[in-house]
Amino acid sequence: MTAPALPAARARLLDLISDLAVVRGKVTLSSGAEADYYIDLRRITLHHEASQLVGDVMLDLIDGAGISFESAGGLTMGADPVATAVLNAGARAGRPIDAFVVRKAQKSYGMGRQVEGPDVAGRNVVVLEDTSTTGGSALAAVEGVRRAGGNVVAVAVIVDRNTGSKERIEAEAGVPYLYAFGKDELGLD
Repeated sequence: MTAPALPAARARLLDLISDLAVVRGKVTLSSGAEADYYIDLRRITLHHEASQLVGDVMLDLIDGAGISFESAGGLTMGADPVATAVLNAGARAGRPIDAFVVRKAQKSYGMGRQVEGPDVAGRNVVVLEDTSTTGGSALAAVEGVRRAGGNVVAVAVIVDRNTGSKERIEAEAGVPYLYAFGKDELGLD
């Protein structure tokens, strides 16, 4: 089976996000802020059809921005399936893209690593996240990757909530912030 044309993949992914991931009702976000909706992207990144679309759309997003990278990942757990999707999209395209996982804290046993997977030292990496409200998870991942010697070249998310993450990440991390979909595309203005 061949991958759908990218505009079709993007449209299908947007439909799946709207149908499966947008939950309406009062919720408290990880930032502590309240919202009238929740975007549960694990319903997408762990979905049999949507996962492949996530990889294709995110890889195209990063490539379209002219970002050259060898590895992608982020803070566990939201970024883990996104990184796996990008790794698999790269494999389908014949590109060697590795994935990594950033722990919330450095291990105090074993090898004592905070960044797991193939070594990121000296490599261009993209920090991924499913969605971001304050940018805190992505910034924690950027910090962990930089301590491990990785060269963070961008942060990329599936859905941007338009709550200041882009501005904060670009200012504090000094890298571009990319997103595949804005909340307006999901009818969440």
